Amino acid sequence: MTMELEYSSSLNGASFLLFELKQVIKLKQQGLAKDEIRKKVKEENLFQFNNQGRINRALPSIMKRAEAIDDTLVSLMLEGSIEAGKALNLYAIMKTDLLFFEFMDEVIGEKLHNNDYLIEKKDINLFFTSKAEQSEKVASWSDINVEKLKRAYMQVLYESGMLRNRKGKELDRLIIDEQIKNHLTQIGDARYIRAMGE
Repeated sequence: MTMELEYSSSLNGASFLLFELKQVIKLKQQGLAKDEIRKKVKEENLFQFNNQGRINRALPSIMKRAEAIDDTLVSLMLEGSIEAGKALNLYAIMKTDLLFFEFMDEVIGEKLHNNDYLIEKKDINLFFTSKAEQSEKVASWSDINVEKLKRAYMQVLYESGMLRNRKGKELDRLIIDEQIKNHLTQIGDARYIRAMGE
């Protein structure tokens, strides 16, 4: 499924959210429509957030991610290992967030393909500077928004298992399940595997 994406800073309000994505996918599997899922998540506080504002910020991104994962990947996410779930969540984030995909592809994937396991502040700064030069939209974002986004990207790397520790700079390769790799290759999404460093 192809979505036309444009640059967005939605990762600021949505970050990794693997548990939350699994909740939405389970409801989707039960046959609930998008509106029913939104209603149930909010009314029953299925994400266990302590405020409604956070649910409202995160939910649109999570709904998009749930749409980006086909039935085969849903089974692998719900029945597979925690590592499989993390890799698939990372895939769903890249699939629904063009800027984050380009960051993974141009910075992280590139580093891992060159056996460079250090992600430094200058790497991230350079990425955002070059994107601001290429895109008026990115150029229009406030410095505070961009700083928050940089932190959100590092948080996603950490929670996915690609960043060794929260404040660190050392990258780790993800161990991606063969079934996931084969399926993504079959559906024409091998570039996402490459962006994860495979």
